[in-house]
Amino acid sequence: MSNNKRKSGGSFVKQATILATASILVRILGFAYRVPLTNMIGNVGNGIYAAGYYIYTFFLILSSSGLPAAISKMVSEKAALGEFKNVRKIFRVSLLVAGILGLLGTSIMFFGARAFAGLIQIPESYYTLLSLAPTVFICAIMSVYRGWFQGFNTTVPTAISQVLEQVFNAVASVVLAWFLLDVGIEFAAAGATMGTGIGAFAGLLVVMFCYYMNRRSFNNKVAADKGNYKVDTNAQVVIRLFKTAIPIITGTAIFSMTNLIDLTMTKSRLAASGAFTAGQAIDLYGRLTGKYATLTTLPIAISTALATAVLPSIAASYTLRDEKAVKAKINTSLRLTMIISVPAAIGMGALANQILYLLFPSYPEGGDLLAIGAISIIFLSLSQIETGVLQGIGKIYVPAVSALIGALCKIPLNYVLIAIPSINVKGAVISTIGCYVVAAGLNMLALKRATNIKIDFNSMLIKPVIASLIMGAGCLGIYNLSMMIIHYSPICTLVAIFAAIVIYVIALALLKGFKREDLALLPMGSKLTGLLERFGLVE
Repeated sequence: MSNNKRKSGGSFVKQATILATASILVRILGFAYRVPLTNMIGNVGNGIYAAGYYIYTFFLILSSSGLPAAISKMVSEKAALGEFKNVRKIFRVSLLVAGILGLLGTSIMFFGARAFAGLIQIPESYYTLLSLAPTVFICAIMSVYRGWFQGFNTTVPTAISQVLEQVFNAVASVVLAWFLLDVGIEFAAAGATMGTGIGAFAGLLVVMFCYYMNRRSFNNKVAADKGNYKVDTNAQVVIRLFKTAIPIITGTAIFSMTNLIDLTMTKSRLAASGAFTAGQAIDLYGRLTGKYATLTTLPIAISTALATAVLPSIAASYTLRDEKAVKAKINTSLRLTMIISVPAAIGMGALANQILYLLFPSYPEGGDLLAIGAISIIFLSLSQIETGVLQGIGKIYVPAVSALIGALCKIPLNYVLIAIPSINVKGAVISTIGCYVVAAGLNMLALKRATNIKIDFNSMLIKPVIASLIMGAGCLGIYNLSMMIIHYSPICTLVAIFAAIVIYVIALALLKGFKREDLALLPMGSKLTGLLERFGLVE
């Protein structure tokens, strides 16, 4: 690998590592406050919380989800060409567009809260919708700043803002839920969602401060820009922004609609089975959203970070017609995604019941959902990284189409499976797996067709799967052995998780699943490579 190529590849992996570290910390903080929150408001409170939150997420996606990716792609392309006046124009126009869209989303959500609560047949979610509405506007503005920084291949401001956002969110959510619990469970759930807005405002202040600190350096680049090119008009920027953002928003919205599909279908299909009351239906839905969905987002955060970092990096290489760099980044991102997501899925599935008892001792139900659905981590992670790559090479409509086809496959599966009493909400988990399998498969076909890339499935998939299966059997054996000695599940679970990490790394090394070019991009990569080479365990 050439120095330029290594530097280029290392840059996006370094930025992805920063963002992934922050994302993992954010998820840990999320678990930290969801544990006392769940023990406080229970499965029913989780169901009310999730109902309002998924409506909010849908409006957030419509107003701003595609903006960071679109802005980062546009900024990276113009910056690669040295057109810094156009970069400045992109930022200013995007800020205005985001403000308008965010205000519109906030208004619709606030004034339509009661109608939405009635539509999803959970009227108790009305107050959560009211408390979440202002957050749509805050996040829309914040998305512009994050996209601008990511376009310059720096994820540090985004990472810092995400962590502080979650800190404020965690503290405010628990305190407000506890304070309002005596008023009613629906008010406690609304109090928890208020923390989302407080956290988002803190995150916005952080990225605005970072922008202010970097403004002089950027203005110097603009002043030094004497390029002989035509600066885009406001209308041209708006058209490009929407042309880039709408397919991204569409794809994200469709994936979000899978949550809305579950939200709208779960209660009605459980009622159609004749085996569950309305309260039991909300309880089961709370297990689905508050436990299965919450836990599976931790490893997915890593693939999200990789996708965020790889999009502007690949877009810049693609703009410069550097085909070798594009293919190298694609293979690296796919390998790293699978090396992380495969063991996460198998390990979480193997220890599903134990993990839930560790985290939610007061409400440990739902292990069956996690055991079945953990496999979705692999296909959603794969779909996300494929989406980032396809958007980077200009195939921005493909992920949206793949997501739509996947979502359409989910609806009939939900309709049939959830109404079977013995399956109930597990049907939503099974249909979600099917949705992600279809989307990931279609994206992979499109990626190979667009780039003619030769993907090393042996290193990307086969070796991580074998190592993960060894790990899964090993951690279960260690858990059972520990229980015979300690007789306390939480400690045995922690021992098994730690052992699983060690077993997986050793197994993957013995299978020569680590590549020199991947290790070279990691912190202390040369030392790791030297150690593995000494034992002949690296390719």
